[in-house]
Amino acid sequence: MWEARAVQGRGAELLEWARSRTLAREPLRREVFRAPQDRVLVLTWWEAETFGAELPELPEPDAELIARPVHRWRFEAVE
Repeated sequence: MWEARAVQGRGAELLEWARSRTLAREPLRREVFRAPQDRVLVLTWWEAETFGAELPELPEPDAELIARPVHRWRFEAVE
């Protein structure tokens, strides 16, 4: 999971930035969301042998576009 908050008023620009990024390889699934306060969330699904496997990730956008550093979390399905 990748989540960023844009500088106020630049949410649409951050959304377009996230949607246009390509990864080193394609995930099984990718969804992009927006939320109040100019936040953008990208969820990707991968098939990996271990929780700590090397996986492509979206980079940090230019500092002028984001209000704080990007947050990243990994999850695994339990059912």
